[in-house]
Amino acid sequence: MSTMTREETAALIQEVLEVYPESAREDRAKHLTINDQEVEQSKKCITSNRKSLPGVMTIRGCAYAGSKGVVWGPIKDMIHISHGPVGCGQYSRAGRRNYYVGTTGINTFGTMNFTSDFQEKDIVFGGDKKLSKIMTEIEQLFPLNKGITIQSECPIGLIGDDIEAVAKQTAKEIDKPVVPVRCEGFRGVSQSLGHHIANDAVRDWVLGNRDDDTSFESTPYDVTILGDYNIGGDAWASRTLLEDMGLRVIAQWSGDGTLAEMENTPKAKLNLLHCYRSMNYISRHMEEKYGVPWMEYNFFGPTKIAESLRKIAAFFDETIQANAEKVIEKYQAEYQAVIDKYRPRLEGKRVMLYVGGLRPRHIIGAYEDLGMEVVGTGYEFGHNNDYDRTIQEMGNATLIYDDVTGYEFEEFVKRVKPDLIGSGIKEKYIFQKMGIPFRQMHSWDYSGPYHGYDGFAIFARDMDMTLNNPCWSKIQAPWLKSEEAPEAAAAGA
Repeated sequence: MSTMTREETAALIQEVLEVYPESAREDRAKHLTINDQEVEQSKKCITSNRKSLPGVMTIRGCAYAGSKGVVWGPIKDMIHISHGPVGCGQYSRAGRRNYYVGTTGINTFGTMNFTSDFQEKDIVFGGDKKLSKIMTEIEQLFPLNKGITIQSECPIGLIGDDIEAVAKQTAKEIDKPVVPVRCEGFRGVSQSLGHHIANDAVRDWVLGNRDDDTSFESTPYDVTILGDYNIGGDAWASRTLLEDMGLRVIAQWSGDGTLAEMENTPKAKLNLLHCYRSMNYISRHMEEKYGVPWMEYNFFGPTKIAESLRKIAAFFDETIQANAEKVIEKYQAEYQAVIDKYRPRLEGKRVMLYVGGLRPRHIIGAYEDLGMEVVGTGYEFGHNNDYDRTIQEMGNATLIYDDVTGYEFEEFVKRVKPDLIGSGIKEKYIFQKMGIPFRQMHSWDYSGPYHGYDGFAIFARDMDMTLNNPCWSKIQAPWLKSEEAPEAAAAGA
């Protein structure tokens, strides 16, 4: 349970909102709430997926980021053209640590930046011819690519380039899929619409490519991993557990994913969905069109791993169910040793989270396995069905915040005084300068994997390394220290 009462949390929210003008205060009040596990639908207590308030510092990304940076970018054997000025492609390249196997520049291209490098003349005269020429050159220079996607940046939508026509013509010329993605950054309210647009592009340009292909040999145990972007090797850690159960993973995407895997996904018996927010659209489509059911899972921390393994196994026969129990038993000594080592050092520590995708709720269980308490959480671009899934994971009277502003987050932290913050790169250095331990939970702060039993050991180590680092006691500026400190040091000597 949170150390703050419901009344104290409500008072804190009102205190933070006081700084805003009346209209802004009314708007932001809808995005801040006190968790109540008795509420069945989050829309009764919190508003989400709305435009950010003008004039505040939001931490959201754009639709282009949701498509190119999240969904499409990690598909390793396709080349993804950032169609527009060079900056968007450069800043979305290789930042999320989507690990993959392959030879970069030969048969994998995930960390390369392909851009049409728009200049003023392209804005005036259009970029269709330039785009066509780029794709012809790509085919000459990188012949082992399996296809191309065109990731539209803001100017493309503003000037009206017909990327669909260029894609169709080029696909005929090179005899490979060319996928136009209308993910201009100004679309929607956050990167969430970019996920949806990217899912729709997969549906319209990829999924049906092998509908009439009977060469793929299916088994009763075929599954896919969707919405795992293999950050730090997460998808590999998850795949190991599924294969230990006796399941065959026929596709994983986007992390370390290929075009062929995407095309074969409808042939699975079950789609396993990791990031609900970014891949629920395509999962629902495959269920409706191909009859492939989907299921969410959570491989953060041993408690949630065991729950998910049993839930997945229940979909299959008794052999898989028995194997699931064997897998859990196999790793029990390993994860218990991790808990025995780190829980005494982390017990009772309080955490505030503010992340995207699924992490504001999925990683709560991993912290709880280590005896830690999550006292505040929120989504950058969540929808109400994300908050529906979060309510039961959080304790009553804890803070929940949607699209929290920079000011609000800092004020909440000052009052709640968490021992650790898990958020993104934009917030990292602010809180570190405030002397608060921080983990970058978008890309695991250059660590990982955090999924699976092996990942839990790395997760626990990283939390301990951050929280119990002696640097935090040295971070206060000398001129801010009390005059008593030198006297106490002298007395001790």
